[in-house]
Amino acid sequence: MADVLRSATAKWTGDLKSGGGAVSTESGFLHDVKVTWSSRFETNPGSNPEELLAAAEAACFSMALSSNLTKQNTPPQEINTKATLTMRRDESGVKLTQLHLVVEAKVPGVDAAAFKELAEKTKETCPVSVLLKPGLEAMTVEAKLLV
Repeated sequence: MADVLRSATAKWTGDLKSGGGAVSTESGFLHDVKVTWSSRFETNPGSNPEELLAAAEAACFSMALSSNLTKQNTPPQEINTKATLTMRRDESGVKLTQLHLVVEAKVPGVDAAAFKELAEKTKETCPVSVLLKPGLEAMTVEAKLLV
C-alpha cells in the first residue's frame, strides 16, 4: 500500500507577541485560520497548535475506536470524544505534558467494562496517540457507555 501524505501550511508575519499568522490545510477545510501569541497563551480569538493537535487526537481516537468496535462485530451508533491537551509554561519553557480523552458512545451489545478496556487499547494504538505519547508525561482516557 502506498504512503498517504497530508500537508498543512503556516505563515507568520512579525515578532512573536505582536505578530500573527494563519494555518491552512491542503484539503482547504482549514483555510487561513488565525493563529496569534494571544490565542495560544491567553484567551483571545484564534486557534493554536495545541487545539489543532487536540482536534487531530479526538478525530483519530474516535475513528480508531469505531474500527476496533466494528472488528468485534459491535459497530457503534455514535462516538463523541473530547481531547484536552495540557500545556505547561514555566522557567524552562513550554511543554505539552498531558492528553486526556473523554469518550462517550452508544454501542449496542457491549458492556461498560468491555468498552473501557477497548478504549484503553485504542488510546495505545491510535496513530495520533502513538505519535504524541512519547513526548507526554501522561495520556489518559475516561470511557462512558451511553444507553
